[in-house]
Amino acid sequence: MKAVIQRVSEASVTVEDKVISKIHQGLLILIGVEDEDSEEDIDWLSGKISRLRIFSDAKGVMNKSLLEIEGDAIVVSQFTLHASTKKGNRPSYIKAAKPDTAIPLYEKFIKQLEFDIQKKVGTGIFGADMKIALVNDGPVTIIIDTKNKK
Repeated sequence: MKAVIQRVSEASVTVEDKVISKIHQGLLILIGVEDEDSEEDIDWLSGKISRLRIFSDAKGVMNKSLLEIEGDAIVVSQFTLHASTKKGNRPSYIKAAKPDTAIPLYEKFIKQLEFDIQKKVGTGIFGADMKIALVNDGPVTIIIDTKNKK
């Protein structure tokens, strides 16, 4: 699994001119699933994201996690995170899992993150044309790949 995590002061997901998820302080998380991903990847990634110390403490130092600030989260599936641009100018998405594999893992990730942060998580709609709006706070953007846990 690949994740792009953005610390936001606000974010929303709109589908067909309807806002389906909206948060204030927290994280916008874009998730890309590939065929080799497993529940172990879900557990590790969710735990890492929920405990990632990227929010400021009273001294202005990034020392607090999403859990500690009781922040919100939106999770959006994004197969394009697995784009390969090695050959030619048209990206290949061959590594991205097909919906029959990706949807259950995406849904399990959402449930695990809700368990880890002890609150409901906003989402996009898998496969829909979505409009994502955000105010990246910092800016802080972190990329995590469960295949590279170093």
